[in-house]
Amino acid sequence: QVQLVESGGGLVQPGDSLTLSCVASGFTFSEYSMNWYRQAPGKELEFVAGSGSRESGHSTFYAESVKGRFTISRDNAKSTVYLHMSGLKPEDTAIYYCNSNGFYGQGTQVTVSS
Repeated sequence: QVQLVESGGGLVQPGDSLTLSCVASGFTFSEYSMNWYRQAPGKELEFVAGSGSRESGHSTFYAESVKGRFTISRDNAKSTVYLHMSGLKPEDTAIYYCNSNGFYGQGTQVTVSS
């Protein structure tokens, strides 16, 4: 079965950097798009970044709110997708979820606060 396991969240200060990881299993990782979503307290789930399928050449795309600050990357050999976050802001505080094939992981909490 499909499993997505996120890690790397934590409490950081504004301006800091953080890298999230998501290890996938149960499907042929390299064939599929991988995405990051987030949900802030009291808000709806929001798309953050995506890495397209192999067919698309793993093209990347970002929400406007994170462009220039966040970078998505993937290691197909390790079935892992990463979200490198820099210049973190308090409004980036949320639970971050990995997504693929209609499935989501359990999420990892990112809190940006001074």
